[in-house]
Amino acid sequence: MFSEREAQPLYLWFFRGMKGIFSLPALILMTSFVGFSAFALESGVTRGEAVFMTLSVWALPAKMILIGAMSSGAGLATCFLVVTLSSIRMMPMVASIVPEMRTAKTPTWILLFLSHFVAITAWVYATQNLSKVPREARVAWFIGFGMTLTLVNAVIVGVCYGVVAAFPPIVAGVLFFLTPVYFVSSIWATARHTVVKVAFVIGVIAGPLFAMVEPEFDILYAGIGGGTLAYLIDRFWFRRANASTSVEGEP
Repeated sequence: MFSEREAQPLYLWFFRGMKGIFSLPALILMTSFVGFSAFALESGVTRGEAVFMTLSVWALPAKMILIGAMSSGAGLATCFLVVTLSSIRMMPMVASIVPEMRTAKTPTWILLFLSHFVAITAWVYATQNLSKVPREARVAWFIGFGMTLTLVNAVIVGVCYGVVAAFPPIVAGVLFFLTPVYFVSSIWATARHTVVKVAFVIGVIAGPLFAMVEPEFDILYAGIGGGTLAYLIDRFWFRRANASTSVEGEP
Protein backbone atom coordinates (compact mmCIF):
# COMPACT_ATOMS: atom_id res chain seq x y z
CA MET A 1 0.00 0.00 0.00
CA PHE A 2 3.02 2.29 0.43
CA SER A 3 4.81 1.40 -2.83
CA GLU A 4 4.27 4.79 -4.51
CA ARG A 5 4.59 6.87 -1.36
CA GLU A 6 7.81 5.16 -0.24
CA ALA A 7 9.53 6.51 -3.36
CA GLN A 8 8.84 10.10 -2.30
CA PRO A 9 11.81 12.06 -0.84
CA LEU A 10 12.07 12.31 2.94
CA TYR A 11 11.81 16.10 2.99
CA LEU A 12 8.23 15.80 1.72
CA TRP A 13 7.43 13.60 4.71
CA PHE A 14 9.09 16.18 6.94
CA PHE A 15 6.73 18.84 5.58
CA ARG A 16 3.78 16.48 5.98
CA GLY A 17 4.75 16.09 9.62
CA MET A 18 4.82 19.87 9.94
CA LYS A 19 1.21 20.00 8.77
CA GLY A 20 0.29 18.25 12.01
CA ILE A 21 0.53 21.66 13.65
CA PHE A 22 -3.02 22.23 12.37
CA SER A 23 -4.37 19.05 13.99
CA LEU A 24 -6.75 19.19 16.95
CA PRO A 25 -4.17 17.92 19.51
CA ALA A 26 -1.63 20.55 18.44
CA LEU A 27 -4.17 23.39 18.43
CA ILE A 28 -5.38 22.51 21.92
CA LEU A 29 -1.81 22.35 23.19
CA MET A 30 -1.03 25.73 21.67
CA THR A 31 -3.99 27.35 23.42
CA SER A 32 -2.80 25.75 26.66
CA PHE A 33 0.61 27.36 26.24
CA VAL A 34 -1.15 30.71 26.19
CA GLY A 35 -2.40 29.83 29.67
CA PHE A 36 1.12 28.71 30.60
CA SER A 37 2.37 32.16 29.62
CA ALA A 38 -0.04 33.69 32.11
CA PHE A 39 1.05 31.30 34.85
CA ALA A 40 4.74 32.01 34.19
CA LEU A 41 4.12 35.77 34.29
CA GLU A 42 2.19 35.60 37.56
CA SER A 43 4.87 33.36 39.12
CA GLY A 44 7.67 35.84 38.40
CA VAL A 45 9.34 33.77 35.68
CA THR A 46 10.88 35.97 33.00
CA ARG A 47 9.98 35.78 29.33
CA GLY A 48 13.36 34.28 28.44
CA GLU A 49 13.09 31.64 31.16
CA ALA A 50 9.59 30.67 30.05
CA VAL A 51 10.72 30.30 26.42
CA PHE A 52 13.78 28.28 27.49
CA MET A 53 11.52 25.96 29.52
CA THR A 54 9.31 25.44 26.49
CA LEU A 55 12.29 24.41 24.37
CA SER A 56 14.14 22.29 26.95
CA VAL A 57 11.46 20.82 29.24
CA TRP A 58 9.08 19.33 26.68
CA ALA A 59 6.08 18.52 28.83
CA LEU A 60 3.59 21.11 30.00
CA PRO A 61 2.88 19.47 33.39
CA ALA A 62 6.63 19.25 34.08
CA LYS A 63 6.99 22.97 33.42
CA MET A 64 4.11 23.71 35.76
CA ILE A 65 5.69 21.55 38.46
CA LEU A 66 9.07 23.24 37.95
CA ILE A 67 7.62 26.73 38.28
CA GLY A 68 5.62 25.66 41.33
CA ALA A 69 8.76 24.25 42.97
CA MET A 70 10.72 27.40 42.13
CA SER A 71 7.96 29.62 43.51
CA SER A 72 7.93 27.67 46.77
CA GLY A 73 11.63 28.29 47.27
CA ALA A 74 12.73 24.71 46.64
CA GLY A 75 16.41 24.08 45.94
CA LEU A 76 17.94 22.99 42.66
CA ALA A 77 18.14 19.33 43.70
CA THR A 78 14.47 19.28 44.72
CA CYS A 79 13.37 20.92 41.47
CA PHE A 80 15.41 18.39 39.51
CA LEU A 81 13.89 15.50 41.45
CA VAL A 82 10.24 16.55 41.09
CA VAL A 83 10.57 17.25 37.37
CA THR A 84 12.33 13.92 36.87
CA LEU A 85 9.62 12.03 38.74
CA SER A 86 6.88 13.77 36.75
CA SER A 87 8.62 12.93 33.48
CA ILE A 88 9.16 9.23 34.21
CA ARG A 89 5.71 8.70 32.70
CA MET A 90 7.26 9.55 29.32
CA MET A 91 9.41 6.40 29.36
CA PRO A 92 6.60 3.98 28.35
CA MET A 93 5.57 6.41 25.61
CA VAL A 94 9.11 6.52 24.22
CA ALA A 95 9.48 2.75 24.56
CA SER A 96 6.25 2.16 22.63
CA ILE A 97 6.67 4.68 19.84
CA VAL A 98 10.40 4.64 19.00
CA PRO A 99 10.37 1.01 17.78
CA GLU A 100 7.58 2.00 15.41
CA MET A 101 9.83 4.64 13.83
CA ARG A 102 13.29 3.12 13.80
CA THR A 103 14.82 1.12 10.98
CA ALA A 104 18.01 -0.92 10.82
CA LYS A 105 19.83 2.15 9.49
CA THR A 106 18.52 4.71 12.00
CA PRO A 107 21.41 6.10 14.12
CA THR A 108 20.96 5.96 17.89
CA TRP A 109 21.58 9.69 18.30
CA ILE A 110 18.60 10.46 16.07
CA LEU A 111 16.36 8.24 18.21
CA LEU A 112 17.62 10.03 21.33
CA PHE A 113 16.88 13.36 19.66
CA LEU A 114 13.40 12.18 18.74
CA SER A 115 12.67 11.09 22.29
CA HIS A 116 12.89 14.73 23.42
CA PHE A 117 9.70 15.50 21.51
CA VAL A 118 7.70 12.57 22.88
CA ALA A 119 5.01 13.89 25.20
CA ILE A 120 1.32 13.06 25.42
CA THR A 121 0.29 15.27 22.48
CA ALA A 122 3.00 13.96 20.13
CA TRP A 123 2.44 10.41 21.35
CA VAL A 124 -1.32 10.48 20.77
CA TYR A 125 -0.97 12.12 17.36
CA ALA A 126 1.79 9.75 16.27
CA THR A 127 -0.07 6.70 17.55
CA GLN A 128 -3.04 7.68 15.42
CA ASN A 129 -1.04 8.45 12.25
CA LEU A 130 2.23 6.48 12.13
CA SER A 131 0.56 3.50 10.48
CA LYS A 132 -0.25 5.75 7.52
CA VAL A 133 3.43 6.63 7.01
CA PRO A 134 5.98 4.28 5.37
CA ARG A 135 8.51 3.03 7.94
CA GLU A 136 11.47 4.58 6.11
CA ALA A 137 9.81 8.01 6.32
CA ARG A 138 8.51 7.88 9.89
CA VAL A 139 11.57 9.51 11.47
CA ALA A 140 11.40 12.47 9.07
CA TRP A 141 7.65 12.75 9.57
CA PHE A 142 7.88 12.75 13.36
CA ILE A 143 10.80 15.20 13.43
CA GLY A 144 8.76 17.56 11.26
CA PHE A 145 5.83 17.38 13.66
CA GLY A 146 7.80 17.46 16.91
CA MET A 147 10.18 20.28 16.01
CA THR A 148 7.44 22.44 14.52
CA LEU A 149 5.18 21.97 17.53
CA THR A 150 7.99 22.83 19.95
CA LEU A 151 9.18 25.91 18.06
CA VAL A 152 5.66 27.26 17.50
CA ASN A 153 4.83 26.89 21.19
CA ALA A 154 8.07 28.67 22.11
CA VAL A 155 7.03 31.55 19.85
CA ILE A 156 3.55 31.57 21.40
CA VAL A 157 5.03 31.81 24.91
CA GLY A 158 7.39 34.61 23.85
CA VAL A 159 4.65 36.64 22.15
CA CYS A 160 1.83 36.04 24.62
CA TYR A 161 3.93 36.50 27.77
CA GLY A 162 3.03 40.17 28.10
CA VAL A 163 -0.32 40.02 26.31
CA VAL A 164 -1.95 37.58 28.72
CA ALA A 165 -1.57 40.08 31.54
CA ALA A 166 -4.61 41.83 30.09
CA PHE A 167 -6.69 38.62 30.10
CA PRO A 168 -9.20 38.04 32.90
CA PRO A 169 -7.91 35.24 35.18
CA ILE A 170 -10.85 33.02 34.21
CA VAL A 171 -9.87 33.20 30.52
CA ALA A 172 -6.25 32.24 31.19
CA GLY A 173 -7.45 29.42 33.43
CA VAL A 174 -9.83 28.06 30.79
CA LEU A 175 -7.10 28.14 28.14
CA PHE A 176 -4.75 26.20 30.38
CA PHE A 177 -7.44 23.72 31.44
CA LEU A 178 -8.10 22.70 27.84
CA THR A 179 -4.99 20.52 27.87
CA PRO A 180 -5.92 18.18 30.75
CA VAL A 181 -9.44 17.87 29.33
CA TYR A 182 -8.02 16.81 25.99
CA PHE A 183 -5.46 14.50 27.63
CA VAL A 184 -8.19 12.72 29.59
CA SER A 185 -10.39 12.16 26.55
CA SER A 186 -7.46 11.15 24.32
CA ILE A 187 -6.01 8.61 26.74
CA TRP A 188 -9.43 7.00 27.20
CA ALA A 189 -10.17 6.96 23.47
CA THR A 190 -6.80 5.47 22.50
CA ALA A 191 -6.69 2.84 25.28
CA ARG A 192 -6.42 -0.56 23.60
CA HIS A 193 -6.31 -2.75 26.70
CA THR A 194 -8.68 -3.12 29.62
CA VAL A 195 -5.89 -2.60 32.14
CA VAL A 196 -5.31 0.93 30.82
CA LYS A 197 -8.92 1.93 31.38
CA VAL A 198 -8.95 0.31 34.82
CA ALA A 199 -5.79 2.22 35.77
CA PHE A 200 -7.33 5.39 34.41
CA VAL A 201 -10.47 5.07 36.52
CA ILE A 202 -8.46 4.23 39.64
CA GLY A 203 -6.20 7.22 39.02
CA VAL A 204 -9.14 9.60 38.60
CA ILE A 205 -10.54 8.43 41.95
CA ALA A 206 -7.27 8.04 43.87
CA GLY A 207 -5.65 11.26 42.67
CA PRO A 208 -7.96 13.70 44.49
CA LEU A 209 -8.06 11.47 47.57
CA PHE A 210 -4.27 11.36 47.91
CA ALA A 211 -4.13 15.10 47.19
CA MET A 212 -6.08 15.66 50.41
CA VAL A 213 -4.14 13.07 52.44
CA GLU A 214 -0.58 13.44 51.11
CA PRO A 215 -0.45 16.46 48.79
CA GLU A 216 3.34 16.25 48.39
CA PHE A 217 3.28 12.68 47.06
CA ASP A 218 -0.24 12.38 45.66
CA ILE A 219 0.80 11.76 42.04
CA LEU A 220 3.44 9.24 43.09
CA TYR A 221 1.08 7.27 45.33
CA ALA A 222 -1.84 7.40 42.90
CA GLY A 223 0.38 6.41 39.97
CA ILE A 224 2.28 3.53 41.53
CA GLY A 225 -0.56 2.31 43.72
CA GLY A 226 -3.24 2.72 41.08
CA GLY A 227 -1.14 1.13 38.36
CA THR A 228 -0.27 -1.84 40.58
CA LEU A 229 -3.90 -2.32 41.59
CA ALA A 230 -5.04 -2.10 37.97
CA TYR A 231 -2.50 -4.74 36.97
CA LEU A 232 -3.68 -7.10 39.72
CA ILE A 233 -7.34 -6.59 38.81
CA ASP A 234 -6.61 -7.24 35.15
CA ARG A 235 -4.45 -10.29 35.85
CA PHE A 236 -6.61 -12.05 38.42
CA TRP A 237 -10.08 -10.91 37.34
CA PHE A 238 -10.42 -9.95 33.69
CA ARG A 239 -7.90 -12.45 32.32
CA ARG A 240 -9.37 -15.31 34.33
CA ALA A 241 -12.87 -14.32 33.24
CA ASN A 242 -11.76 -14.28 29.59
CA ALA A 243 -10.00 -17.63 30.02
CA SER A 244 -13.11 -19.18 31.54
CA THR A 245 -15.26 -17.84 28.71
CA SER A 246 -12.85 -19.29 26.15
CA VAL A 247 -12.87 -22.70 27.81
CA GLU A 248 -16.66 -22.77 28.00
CA GLY A 249 -16.92 -21.83 24.36
CA GLU A 250 -14.75 -24.70 23.18
CA PRO A 251 -16.64 -27.73 21.72
